[in-house]
Amino acid sequence: MKKKNIFYLILVILLIGIFAFYDYSPSSSYENNINTYTSSDIPNYEDKKFIVLNENKPDFDMSKDYSKTFEEYSKLDDLGRCGIAFANLGINLMPTEERESIASIKPTGWHTVKYDSINGKYLYNRCHLIGYQLTGENANPQNLITCTRTMNAKTMLQFENKVSEYIKRTNNHVLYRVTPIFENDNLLAKGVILEAKSIEDTEIEFNVFIYNVEDGIEINYQNGDSKKVE
Repeated sequence: MKKKNIFYLILVILLIGIFAFYDYSPSSSYENNINTYTSSDIPNYEDKKFIVLNENKPDFDMSKDYSKTFEEYSKLDDLGRCGIAFANLGINLMPTEERESIASIKPTGWHTVKYDSINGKYLYNRCHLIGYQLTGENANPQNLITCTRTMNAKTMLQFENKVSEYIKRTNNHVLYRVTPIFENDNLLAKGVILEAKSIEDTEIEFNVFIYNVEDGIEINYQNGDSKKVE
């Protein structure tokens, strides 16, 4: 009996030692890379689908070791809303298979609604915070918000494509962070802050806020309701 107790004691000590010396970086890195912007820091939408923040300089903690690729997603909050998605992107994270359906995911503020004025009719898309082409992450509720067709298929996509093409061409790495901005208890995000910085060179560097808007449509960000502007 005493030998058994000694065995368990030694096992506990070994486990404590492993956790004490294990290098969590960068798997816990987003805790030290949190964006401090709030909705009040972002101007209301006027006519530009995105605006530049901080002179286009991302605000990453570059003191960390980013020698390995990773991806991290925040837990959903009490309202079921997404938080920060953060990754060190590399070609090894990119998908090798066709994207599967994400129709089963209904992010906060989701409505299936059509307008003839919108290309493809549907106002809302399920929008990956970190695009599928960058990580292969697909039907992950922690990586999907409700956003307009314009925000998803036009504005965000141009930045995602730029990063994707760069990684494929150079085999380099890119720090990439997407922060959805919700005002108060709204279920629909005002938009997202999108930051990126290439590790091995300075070719990729941007910090922008992308508005969750659709021209000609008035959106209620509290619940996702919408109507055509007369």
